[in-house]
Amino acid sequence: MNQKKATLLALCAVLLWSTVASAFKLSLRFLRPDPLLFWSALASTLVLGIALGAQHKLGTAFRVTRRELLLSALQGFLNPFLYYVVLFRAYDRLPGQMAQPLNYTWALAIALLSVPMLKQKIRPASFFALLVSLFGVVVISTRGDLRTLRVEEPLGVGLAVGSSLIWALYWILNLRDRREAPAKLLLGFCFGTALTLVFCLATRAPLALPLPGALGAAYIGIFEMGLTFLLWLNALRLSRTTAAVSNLIFLSPFVSLFLLRAVVGEPLHPSSFLGLVAIVAGIILQQRATPSHRR
Repeated sequence: MNQKKATLLALCAVLLWSTVASAFKLSLRFLRPDPLLFWSALASTLVLGIALGAQHKLGTAFRVTRRELLLSALQGFLNPFLYYVVLFRAYDRLPGQMAQPLNYTWALAIALLSVPMLKQKIRPASFFALLVSLFGVVVISTRGDLRTLRVEEPLGVGLAVGSSLIWALYWILNLRDRREAPAKLLLGFCFGTALTLVFCLATRAPLALPLPGALGAAYIGIFEMGLTFLLWLNALRLSRTTAAVSNLIFLSPFVSLFLLRAVVGEPLHPSSFLGLVAIVAGIILQQRATPSHRR
């Protein structure tokens, strides 16, 4: 019974995460990247606070040592602040069907950064997997023009790939933090939301909130940054094994491409789909090449 519930929760989380690329593109029609980040992060912080309060665990997020407080400040700087500052600018410059698969390379970035930061080694099979995914990145970045390798929007591509590196740093930092995930996420988001507000004020970004922008920011804050993460954690907790639900996450980018076409109206370019297939194939190969205790 628990496994069925875990699978249902995981599928709900995957479906919700599949919608966020479309939500990014639609919301950026009404808000600039930085105000969108502030209002989204604020919504997420409120949702996380309400969720912890309902479980009578709100106080655990703020009963921390000085080291944990500094760690949360660093986590908040990386996510939501820096990660989404970079990611939203990538979506502002690129079609969603390019930005979303390129951002999905965070799994590869984790594998690479684990070498210097976690003292892990890259096996030959893992190196081959990285090359497969890198090929997918090249296909997407060049729109399939492998003869000239001309990148139409190099800054946007750099931002999308760069966001994956920021997320990988954030993930590895969290790996060393033994606090409960919802509590440390809430405190980190408190810091990140405050940093985003300061950044918006310093750059004089307009914080006026039209109704469509408010709806988009609330949706992103709840379903990209907050509630969906809690659904995923519960799915992992209830599942017999992590692998039983974690592989479902590979459905998300493909459903996302379909939604970008159906909801946003982006015509699907063959190179986006083929590049995404290569990226996901490389991630799966890399996971299989990694010993289970390291995964």
